[in-house]
Amino acid sequence: MSRIDTTIQIRRPIEQVFDYVTTPANWPKWHPSSLSVSGAIDHSLEVGEHVSEEFIVAGRRGRVVWKVRERLPPRRWVIEGQTEKGGGGTITYSLTPLHDGTKFEREFVYTMPNSLMTLLDWLFIRRRIEAESAEALRRLKEVMERREK
Repeated sequence: MSRIDTTIQIRRPIEQVFDYVTTPANWPKWHPSSLSVSGAIDHSLEVGEHVSEEFIVAGRRGRVVWKVRERLPPRRWVIEGQTEKGGGGTITYSLTPLHDGTKFEREFVYTMPNSLMTLLDWLFIRRRIEAESAEALRRLKEVMERREK
């Protein structure tokens, strides 16, 4: 199991950040790995709702179905997913209000489908996912802070 933690400060109110990041239609706007989403994508997802995502992570394309496992607005949101080729993951968003915005933390815990992929993850893939996650949060900050206030 691998874990990627990424944190950024966004100069927007916590409620706005929570609603934006938990609405799947917005994912391709800020996360470079998210190619498209389908299903219940036009609102902040509630516990039990699910969405399909086409992705490219560390150069590998795939499809995952995410299901919301936990929702404590505007502070915490957890989704779990399984990919078509095996493996899966959990993404947790934790938000903390700050005097000038929001601290946004994204934790991605994932498993690979087999031993070979686990080895490749250790050698190469994890570093690419870390870079993609950092880029995603940089883009999220940019998108959120330029949005009309």
